[in-house]
Parts: sequence; C-alpha cells; structure tokens
Amino acid sequence: MGIIIKPIVTEKLTGITEKFNNRYGLRVNPDANKLEIKKAVEETYNVTVIDVNTINYSGKTKSRYTKSGTIKGKMTAFKKAIVTLKKGDIIDYYSNIQ
Repeated sequence: MGIIIKPIVTEKLTGITEKFNNRYGLRVNPDANKLEIKKAVEETYNVTVIDVNTINYSGKTKSRYTKSGTIKGKMTAFKKAIVTLKKGDIIDYYSNIQ
C-alpha cells in the first residue's frame, strides 16, 4: 500500500484551498511520517512541497436505534495531511478524468 491513499475533497478543504491557493488535503497511510509524505507528493504530482501538517483521527464509535434494537459500530481511524506547495504549483486532481 502506498503512502498517499486519496485526496480529500470536502467543503471545508475546498474553502482552505480557495483561501490559500497552495494548500491541499490528502488522506495518507497512518504509519507515514512527514518526510515520507513530502517525498510521495513531490514524486506523484511533480510539485515542490514546502510544509506538511498531519492530523491523526481516532476511530469513533457510533450507535443507531432501529426497530430490531441498537446497532453499534466503529468508524475507521485515519491520518490526514495538509500539504503546502511552493507558490505557483498546483495539484489538479481531475486532470486525467475524461
């Protein structure tokens, strides 16, 4: 499994990208450190990374009440990386979609 799992395209991260044109969010492997994330982003997207901020999310328990009783489950834990690029560099997630 690679270091970069998938880009995060949510309303909150789209707002951050519009405010700061050189920041992008990625879901990454929980075992990866900042240097590995930086190297993987630079190799994958051919950009220059200035800074990497990481956030670890723990898996939260969820419960739901149904007709047959309570259903309990757990959301998966994951790691998110906010990557700051050199001014002028852009990551286009939709460039290869036709």
